[in-house]
Amino acid sequence: MGSGIAHVCAASGFKVKLYDLSAERIEAGIATISGNMARQVSSGKLKDEDRQDALKRINPAHKMEDLADADLVIEAATEDETIKRKIFAQLCPVLNPEALVASNTSSISITRLAAQTDRPERFIGIHFMNPVPVMKLVELVRGIATEDTTFETARDFVERLDKTITVAEDFPAFIVNRILLPMINEAIYTLYEGVGTVEAIDTAMKLGANHPMGPLQLADFIGLDTCLSIMQVLYEGLADSKYRPCPLLVKYVEAGWLGRKAGRGFYDYRGEHPVPTR
Repeated sequence: MGSGIAHVCAASGFKVKLYDLSAERIEAGIATISGNMARQVSSGKLKDEDRQDALKRINPAHKMEDLADADLVIEAATEDETIKRKIFAQLCPVLNPEALVASNTSSISITRLAAQTDRPERFIGIHFMNPVPVMKLVELVRGIATEDTTFETARDFVERLDKTITVAEDFPAFIVNRILLPMINEAIYTLYEGVGTVEAIDTAMKLGANHPMGPLQLADFIGLDTCLSIMQVLYEGLADSKYRPCPLLVKYVEAGWLGRKAGRGFYDYRGEHPVPTR
Protein backbone atom coordinates (compact mmCIF):
# COMPACT_ATOMS: atom_id res chain seq x y z
CA MET A 1 0.00 0.00 0.00
CA GLY A 2 2.99 2.29 0.31
CA SER A 3 2.96 3.13 -3.38
CA GLY A 4 -0.75 3.99 -3.20
CA ILE A 5 -0.14 6.34 -0.26
CA ALA A 6 2.76 7.96 -2.11
CA HIS A 7 0.51 8.31 -5.16
CA VAL A 8 -2.22 10.28 -3.41
CA CYS A 9 0.27 12.39 -1.45
CA ALA A 10 2.18 13.43 -4.57
CA ALA A 11 -1.06 14.07 -6.48
CA SER A 12 -2.15 16.38 -3.64
CA GLY A 13 0.99 18.49 -3.85
CA PHE A 14 3.20 16.91 -1.19
CA LYS A 15 6.86 16.10 -1.78
CA VAL A 16 7.33 12.38 -1.23
CA LYS A 17 10.27 10.13 -0.50
CA LEU A 18 9.61 6.44 -1.01
CA TYR A 19 11.68 3.98 1.04
CA ASP A 20 11.72 0.19 0.72
CA LEU A 21 14.04 -2.74 1.35
CA SER A 22 15.77 -2.49 -2.02
CA ALA A 23 16.23 -0.11 -4.94
CA GLU A 24 14.36 -2.58 -7.15
CA ARG A 25 11.29 -2.45 -4.93
CA ILE A 26 11.39 1.35 -4.87
CA GLU A 27 11.61 1.43 -8.67
CA ALA A 28 8.73 -1.03 -8.91
CA GLY A 29 6.66 1.15 -6.58
CA ILE A 30 7.29 4.27 -8.65
CA ALA A 31 6.49 2.34 -11.84
CA THR A 32 3.19 1.23 -10.29
CA ILE A 33 2.36 4.82 -9.39
CA SER A 34 3.18 5.97 -12.92
CA GLY A 35 0.99 3.27 -14.44
CA ASN A 36 -1.93 4.00 -12.13
CA MET A 37 -1.69 7.72 -12.82
CA ALA A 38 -1.62 7.02 -16.56
CA ARG A 39 -4.88 5.11 -16.19
CA GLN A 40 -6.35 8.09 -14.30
CA VAL A 41 -5.35 10.32 -17.22
CA SER A 42 -6.97 7.92 -19.71
CA SER A 43 -10.20 7.93 -17.72
CA GLY A 44 -10.24 11.71 -17.42
CA LYS A 45 -9.71 11.77 -13.66
CA LEU A 46 -6.30 13.43 -13.90
CA LYS A 47 -4.69 15.87 -16.34
CA ASP A 48 -1.48 14.67 -17.94
CA GLU A 49 0.42 17.77 -16.79
CA ASP A 50 -0.74 17.08 -13.23
CA ARG A 51 0.49 13.50 -13.57
CA GLN A 52 3.90 14.68 -14.70
CA ASP A 53 4.10 17.22 -11.85
CA ALA A 54 3.09 14.60 -9.30
CA LEU A 55 5.72 12.12 -10.49
CA LYS A 56 8.40 14.83 -10.18
CA ARG A 57 7.46 15.17 -6.51
CA ILE A 58 8.30 11.50 -5.80
CA ASN A 59 11.92 10.64 -5.09
CA PRO A 60 13.54 7.40 -3.92
CA ALA A 61 14.99 7.15 -0.42
CA HIS A 62 17.71 4.52 -0.63
CA LYS A 63 18.52 4.59 3.08
CA MET A 64 16.73 5.59 6.28
CA GLU A 65 18.94 8.67 6.61
CA ASP A 66 17.35 10.06 3.44
CA LEU A 67 14.18 10.60 5.51
CA ALA A 68 15.91 12.90 8.01
CA ASP A 69 14.17 16.05 6.78
CA ALA A 70 10.66 14.56 6.63
CA ASP A 71 7.83 16.26 8.49
CA LEU A 72 5.70 13.09 8.46
CA VAL A 73 6.71 9.47 7.91
CA ILE A 74 4.01 6.87 7.23
CA GLU A 75 5.00 3.24 7.82
CA ALA A 76 3.17 0.82 5.53
CA ALA A 77 4.97 -2.48 6.07
CA THR A 78 3.31 -5.89 6.26
CA GLU A 79 0.87 -6.45 9.13
CA ASP A 80 3.50 -7.87 11.49
CA GLU A 81 4.17 -6.07 14.76
CA THR A 82 7.74 -7.35 15.07
CA ILE A 83 8.65 -5.97 11.65
CA LYS A 84 7.01 -2.64 12.41
CA ARG A 85 8.90 -2.32 15.70
CA LYS A 86 12.20 -2.94 13.93
CA ILE A 87 11.39 -0.24 11.39
CA PHE A 88 10.60 2.32 14.07
CA ALA A 89 13.77 1.42 15.98
CA GLN A 90 15.82 2.19 12.86
CA LEU A 91 13.74 5.17 11.73
CA CYS A 92 13.26 7.35 14.79
CA PRO A 93 16.95 8.08 15.53
CA VAL A 94 17.45 9.65 12.08
CA LEU A 95 14.35 11.86 12.14
CA ASN A 96 13.93 15.48 13.10
CA PRO A 97 12.76 15.53 16.76
CA GLU A 98 9.59 17.35 15.68
CA ALA A 99 8.69 14.93 12.89
CA LEU A 100 5.44 13.00 13.15
CA VAL A 101 5.39 9.23 12.73
CA ALA A 102 2.30 7.34 11.58
CA SER A 103 1.47 3.70 11.01
CA ASN A 104 -0.85 2.44 8.31
CA THR A 105 -1.57 -0.65 10.40
CA SER A 106 -5.05 -2.05 9.92
CA SER A 107 -5.34 -3.71 13.31
CA ILE A 108 -2.32 -3.39 15.65
CA SER A 109 -2.44 -1.23 18.79
CA ILE A 110 -1.26 2.31 18.08
CA THR A 111 -0.50 2.80 21.77
CA ARG A 112 1.76 -0.26 21.79
CA LEU A 113 3.57 0.72 18.59
CA ALA A 114 4.01 4.29 19.81
CA ALA A 115 5.55 3.07 23.05
CA GLN A 116 8.40 1.55 21.05
CA THR A 117 9.40 4.95 19.67
CA ASP A 118 11.04 8.06 21.11
CA ARG A 119 7.95 10.15 20.33
CA PRO A 120 4.68 8.50 21.43
CA GLU A 121 3.03 11.93 21.68
CA ARG A 122 3.82 12.52 17.97
CA PHE A 123 2.69 9.05 16.84
CA ILE A 124 -0.70 8.28 15.26
CA GLY A 125 -2.51 5.69 13.19
CA ILE A 126 -3.38 6.79 9.64
CA HIS A 127 -5.09 3.76 8.12
CA PHE A 128 -5.74 4.07 4.39
CA MET A 129 -8.04 1.69 2.54
CA ASN A 130 -6.81 -0.35 -0.44
CA PRO A 131 -6.54 0.63 -3.27
CA VAL A 132 -5.57 4.00 -1.82
CA PRO A 133 -6.12 6.14 -4.96
CA VAL A 134 -9.67 4.78 -5.26
CA MET A 135 -10.95 4.40 -1.70
CA LYS A 136 -12.13 7.59 -0.01
CA LEU A 137 -11.93 6.56 3.64
CA VAL A 138 -9.06 6.99 6.10
CA GLU A 139 -9.26 5.88 9.72
CA LEU A 140 -7.45 8.13 12.19
CA VAL A 141 -6.48 6.33 15.39
CA ARG A 142 -5.02 8.06 18.44
CA GLY A 143 -2.79 6.23 20.86
CA ILE A 144 -3.14 6.96 24.56
CA ALA A 145 -0.19 9.39 24.38
CA THR A 146 -1.05 11.07 21.05
CA GLU A 147 -1.13 14.84 21.51
CA ASP A 148 -3.96 17.01 20.21
CA THR A 149 -1.58 18.86 17.89
CA THR A 150 -0.50 15.55 16.33
CA PHE A 151 -4.10 14.55 15.75
CA GLU A 152 -4.99 17.95 14.27
CA THR A 153 -1.97 17.91 11.96
CA ALA A 154 -2.83 14.39 10.79
CA ARG A 155 -6.45 15.37 10.22
CA ASP A 156 -5.42 18.42 8.16
CA PHE A 157 -3.02 16.27 6.14
CA VAL A 158 -5.70 13.67 5.32
CA GLU A 159 -8.19 16.37 4.39
CA ARG A 160 -5.67 17.77 1.90
CA LEU A 161 -5.68 14.34 0.27
CA ASP A 162 -9.43 14.77 -0.32
CA LYS A 163 -10.21 11.76 1.85
CA THR A 164 -13.10 11.26 4.25
CA ILE A 165 -11.98 10.76 7.86
CA THR A 166 -13.47 8.48 10.46
CA VAL A 167 -11.97 8.55 13.95
CA ALA A 168 -11.53 5.17 15.61
CA GLU A 169 -10.57 4.36 19.17
CA ASP A 170 -7.43 2.30 19.68
CA PHE A 171 -9.00 -1.14 19.98
CA PRO A 172 -8.07 -4.21 17.91
CA ALA A 173 -8.73 -3.75 14.17
CA PHE A 174 -10.37 -0.33 14.73
CA ILE A 175 -13.71 0.10 12.89
CA VAL A 176 -13.52 -1.21 9.33
CA ASN A 177 -11.63 -4.43 9.97
CA ARG A 178 -13.40 -5.08 13.28
CA ILE A 179 -16.53 -5.50 11.14
CA LEU A 180 -15.14 -6.66 7.78
CA LEU A 181 -12.65 -9.37 8.75
CA PRO A 182 -15.01 -11.40 10.98
CA MET A 183 -17.44 -11.41 8.04
CA ILE A 184 -14.70 -12.73 5.75
CA ASN A 185 -13.66 -15.26 8.40
CA GLU A 186 -17.27 -16.46 8.66
CA ALA A 187 -17.41 -16.85 4.88
CA ILE A 188 -14.30 -19.04 5.12
CA TYR A 189 -16.00 -21.08 7.87
CA THR A 190 -19.00 -21.44 5.56
CA LEU A 191 -16.67 -22.90 2.93
CA TYR A 192 -14.79 -25.02 5.51
CA GLU A 193 -18.01 -26.56 6.83
CA GLY A 194 -19.29 -27.35 3.34
CA VAL A 195 -22.28 -25.02 3.46
CA GLY A 196 -21.37 -23.65 0.03
CA THR A 197 -18.63 -23.59 -2.59
CA VAL A 198 -16.36 -20.61 -3.24
CA GLU A 199 -18.49 -19.60 -6.21
CA ALA A 200 -21.77 -20.08 -4.33
CA ILE A 201 -20.64 -18.03 -1.31
CA ASP A 202 -19.34 -15.13 -3.40
CA THR A 203 -22.37 -15.13 -5.68
CA ALA A 204 -24.71 -15.21 -2.69
CA MET A 205 -23.11 -12.15 -1.10
CA LYS A 206 -22.82 -10.20 -4.35
CA LEU A 207 -26.41 -10.77 -5.43
CA GLY A 208 -28.04 -11.34 -2.07
CA ALA A 209 -26.34 -8.57 -0.07
CA ASN A 210 -25.38 -6.28 -2.98
CA HIS A 211 -21.67 -6.51 -2.17
CA PRO A 212 -19.52 -5.38 -5.12
CA MET A 213 -17.11 -8.27 -4.46
CA GLY A 214 -17.68 -11.61 -2.77
CA PRO A 215 -15.98 -12.11 0.63
CA LEU A 216 -13.62 -14.84 -0.61
CA GLN A 217 -12.63 -12.82 -3.65
CA LEU A 218 -12.08 -9.86 -1.34
CA ALA A 219 -9.94 -11.99 0.98
CA ASP A 220 -7.74 -12.91 -1.98
CA PHE A 221 -7.45 -9.23 -2.89
CA ILE A 222 -6.49 -8.22 0.66
CA GLY A 223 -4.07 -11.13 1.03
CA LEU A 224 -4.86 -14.19 3.13
CA ASP A 225 -1.79 -13.63 5.30
CA THR A 226 -3.07 -10.15 6.13
CA CYS A 227 -6.55 -11.53 6.85
CA LEU A 228 -5.05 -14.11 9.20
CA SER A 229 -2.88 -11.51 10.96
CA ILE A 230 -5.88 -9.28 11.61
CA MET A 231 -8.00 -12.17 12.89
CA GLN A 232 -5.17 -13.17 15.21
CA VAL A 233 -5.00 -9.61 16.55
CA LEU A 234 -8.76 -9.68 17.19
CA TYR A 235 -8.69 -13.14 18.78
CA GLU A 236 -5.73 -12.38 21.03
CA GLY A 237 -6.73 -8.81 21.82
CA LEU A 238 -10.38 -9.45 22.67
CA ALA A 239 -10.16 -13.05 23.94
CA ASP A 240 -13.48 -13.96 22.34
CA SER A 241 -13.88 -17.28 20.52
CA LYS A 242 -16.02 -15.67 17.84
CA TYR A 243 -12.80 -14.19 16.43
CA ARG A 244 -10.97 -17.53 16.16
CA PRO A 245 -9.36 -17.71 12.69
CA CYS A 246 -10.87 -20.44 10.55
CA PRO A 247 -8.53 -23.46 10.29
CA LEU A 248 -8.93 -23.38 6.50
CA LEU A 249 -7.57 -19.81 6.43
CA VAL A 250 -4.59 -20.97 8.47
CA LYS A 251 -4.04 -23.90 6.09
CA TYR A 252 -4.09 -21.71 2.99
CA VAL A 253 -1.52 -19.35 4.52
CA GLU A 254 0.68 -22.28 5.53
CA ALA A 255 0.52 -23.50 1.92
CA GLY A 256 1.59 -20.09 0.62
CA TRP A 257 -1.76 -19.64 -1.09
CA LEU A 258 -2.02 -15.99 -0.11
CA GLY A 259 -4.43 -14.77 -2.77
CA ARG A 260 -3.91 -12.73 -5.91
CA LYS A 261 -0.35 -11.66 -5.06
CA ALA A 262 0.72 -15.32 -4.81
CA GLY A 263 -1.26 -16.57 -7.82
CA ARG A 264 -3.50 -18.80 -5.70
CA GLY A 265 -5.88 -18.38 -2.81
CA PHE A 266 -9.58 -19.15 -2.84
CA TYR A 267 -9.19 -18.63 -6.58
CA ASP A 268 -6.41 -19.77 -8.92
CA TYR A 269 -5.15 -16.75 -10.87
CA ARG A 270 -2.54 -18.51 -12.99
CA GLY A 271 -4.79 -18.98 -16.01
CA GLU A 272 -6.60 -16.54 -18.24
CA HIS A 273 -9.52 -16.28 -15.78
CA PRO A 274 -9.66 -16.89 -12.01
CA VAL A 275 -10.96 -20.36 -11.11
CA PRO A 276 -12.19 -21.38 -7.62
CA THR A 277 -9.75 -23.70 -5.84
CA ARG A 278 -12.52 -25.44 -3.87
